[in-house]
Amino acid sequence: MNITELARRLRVTPDELRDKLPVLGFDIGRKAIKVDDRLSDRIVRKWQEAAWRDKQVAEERVKMERKRQVQLGEVTPDRIVALPGSLTVRDFAAKLKLPATNVIRELMKGGILASLNERIDFDTAAVVSEDLGFKAIKESAEQAEVKVSGALETLKETVLNESEANLKPRAPVVVVMGHVDHGKTTVLDAIRKTTIAAKESGGITQHIGAYQTEKHGRAITFIDTPGHEAFTLMRSRGARVADIAVLVVAADDGVQPQTIEVIKIIEAAKLPFVVAINKIDKPAADPDRVKRQLADHNILAEEWGGKAVMVPISAKTGQGLDALLDTILLVADMEKDKIRANPDRLAMGTVIESRIDKGAGPVATVLIQSGTLKSGDYLAIGGSLYGRVRAMKNFLGKLVTVAPPGMPVRILGFKVAPSVGDVLEVPANVKELEVHKVIKRGLGQDAPSKSAPASEESTADKAIVNIVIRADVLGSLEAIQGMLERMVHPKVGVRIVAKGLGNISDADVLNAEANHAVVMGFHVQPTPAAASLSKDKNVDVRVYKVIYDLTDDVKEEMKKLLKPEIIVTELGKLEVRGVFRVGRDFQIIGGVVIDGQVKKGEHARVTRLGENVCDGKIAELQSQKSPVATAYVGQECGIKFEGKPFIQLGDTLEVYHEDKKEVALNF
Repeated sequence: MNITELARRLRVTPDELRDKLPVLGFDIGRKAIKVDDRLSDRIVRKWQEAAWRDKQVAEERVKMERKRQVQLGEVTPDRIVALPGSLTVRDFAAKLKLPATNVIRELMKGGILASLNERIDFDTAAVVSEDLGFKAIKESAEQAEVKVSGALETLKETVLNESEANLKPRAPVVVVMGHVDHGKTTVLDAIRKTTIAAKESGGITQHIGAYQTEKHGRAITFIDTPGHEAFTLMRSRGARVADIAVLVVAADDGVQPQTIEVIKIIEAAKLPFVVAINKIDKPAADPDRVKRQLADHNILAEEWGGKAVMVPISAKTGQGLDALLDTILLVADMEKDKIRANPDRLAMGTVIESRIDKGAGPVATVLIQSGTLKSGDYLAIGGSLYGRVRAMKNFLGKLVTVAPPGMPVRILGFKVAPSVGDVLEVPANVKELEVHKVIKRGLGQDAPSKSAPASEESTADKAIVNIVIRADVLGSLEAIQGMLERMVHPKVGVRIVAKGLGNISDADVLNAEANHAVVMGFHVQPTPAAASLSKDKNVDVRVYKVIYDLTDDVKEEMKKLLKPEIIVTELGKLEVRGVFRVGRDFQIIGGVVIDGQVKKGEHARVTRLGENVCDGKIAELQSQKSPVATAYVGQECGIKFEGKPFIQLGDTLEVYHEDKKEVALNF
């Protein structure tokens, strides 16, 4: 390749290119005119790497300067952010007005692995804010109390502002909460006569499930929440949609850290609650010790002169479960004025769990809180269309056609998976919904699964990078997905065709081969069989230890598919007056410039009677039998035209210049 052409490709002058080549490690003389194509490709790669590093250094300098300003108290008002005691990574990024990927990357540098929907405390957010050049101040309690999300406020107002004449009793919604392994799911198992706990990995619930049972002919809806410390956000969401809480405390283990956290959540939500002292069948059980520990946290048992109802139970033997259900119904009767809804309006509810099903696509469990959801209803979240009810199933997996207030249903028909905690509603006018606002959101799975195929709207006219992701733990998988979700561009996109936990298997390699995908593993390795198969099938398998290295690689793959923007500048026109020689792929012609100018080396389209005949290039240009670079209006000139030899007398050559502008990935 000609040095001049290579310089044009890199958007620098030839002298600038020659000056930089030794710095990049290329021993090419200053008088060199050409380099071979293989070497030119290496130069381009090295040049781009150096440019990227320079950009990173510049960004780091800006960041360090901003951090210095924060430390010296020199920040401008636009870089002071008020943050609550805790918030999700998504909301944190929105506060800083930065892409979530930048925030997640900064958290990763600090050793914090957090997905978009996970919560971080104020202290963590303050440190990260400073690293990003912002000064964080804590919101006052009054500010935090006033701030309520629009969707939740709408739901709350809808329920509270219903006419008394329209309100009817509904099933009470009971949230079951407590420390990990204190028996919450086993309590529900015993009530439902199912074996949900046995299906959970390690016996720890890792999702929110909603179920119903009957007592004395009355339906009761239960929400099972995770107790492990990693699922604080999900627990708080569970409390937000409930009418009554059941605090499960193991009689042999007593009050633990998550127990205390749950007590704070219940108090903040102002929920009426019942304490279930579980595992009283165990030899080490000591219910009185549990009561004393709870009293230390201002929860005093009724028999000790307090207001807290405490029911001793054994989920394993079934002892005390009837008494627990009776107590729940008694509390529901005391709160009956609040446990009502209008079943005759358009449905509204909260997403309790959401996932991608291998066969059914996006599936979500929704707790209906007002109105009645029917098969065929459209589904909206935040003013955007999310799909239509294709089918509904109750917690037993049986198809139902209607879901009244207080009932949880698993809905099939979403175009994209909603997020846990989203407020869903049936729109009054589906034509007013903004379909273009729908964003694809995925959920981590415990086993490999195929993502739902992208909708036509999201992939039309787009080049797509297909990837298969394997990660060590669910949190890593969610964090990776959260970062990839922010890589939104109108001309190129990324699709996760399969994902899962654990080492890369031969099935992942075959999946990647079928989908022309790259296999990316985070803190995992390919099995020997997968490594061998990837070589045979020529499948690209990459492993990473740092998440932003993975996402940077995805970005590079997207750049490879991003076609540069072609900018055409019209230069001039020439009328063909003579054809002197016709070769296999060239012609020697003569003509006169009738508009603008004709330049050597530029492109030309041949037109005849207003129609395009062919395209080519002006390889050589002469005027007065001497080589020239440019011919102007009125000048006669000779041209060597490289292209299909279709030119005839009277044709017009329209000369133009092409610039290729690299399209940036701004996310």
